[in-house]
Amino acid sequence: MVEKIMVVEDELTLQETLAYNLKHQGYEVITSANGLEAIKKAAEIKPDLIILDVMLPGADGFEVCRQIRKEMNMPILMLTARTDEIDRVVGLEVGADDYLTKPFSMRELIARVKAMLRRMHMISEMNENKEDTKQVFSFSNLVINEIRHEVTLNDVILSLSPKEYDLLLFLAKNKGKMLSREYILEKIWGWEFIGDSRTVDVHVRWLREKIEADPQKPNRIITVRGGGYIFEG
Repeated sequence: MVEKIMVVEDELTLQETLAYNLKHQGYEVITSANGLEAIKKAAEIKPDLIILDVMLPGADGFEVCRQIRKEMNMPILMLTARTDEIDRVVGLEVGADDYLTKPFSMRELIARVKAMLRRMHMISEMNENKEDTKQVFSFSNLVINEIRHEVTLNDVILSLSPKEYDLLLFLAKNKGKMLSREYILEKIWGWEFIGDSRTVDVHVRWLREKIEADPQKPNRIITVRGGGYIFEG
């Protein structure tokens, strides 16, 4: 099956360049130049991956990512024209899986796209091949169902990005252990992210807002100063 990639970019020259190169790699490409239109198209088409610019008319890339993450979990690669760390942090906070700063080489973008899709395929294949090893982890009112790839809090299904789910499942499987940021980066994001510990902090903070919303259990993930994180369940 041909993989579908949605390119959300209002700079038409860049949009056409991205579409041309992605089609040349064998992908089906859907384009949009407006944030609000992109949200609607994503819900209708359900692409396998989204390349999303930050600066867009209608709704900026952060808002588009935030809205898409409420319903869908496909990988999102954000494009930003600014080098400010705040753009990268906000992008990760709203659910982006990776980012590229303009200007970038087309070779690097294609490599990122292939790596993100490959990672999704590997996860899918592992899930299919290891169905009998999957578990259901229950921590009071928080339940992580690895069989259904689903997380519930007070019987309500939580909307988690792929990386948020992977991170939570990894923490749950290592309950009570102190895990360093570097170790988490290596296991969840891969070697190319080593050194970018802020990525872990951002995802932990975003995850906490979702799983620690209940005052009955406000501290499920404990921060170890100068060390890393411990999942208490």
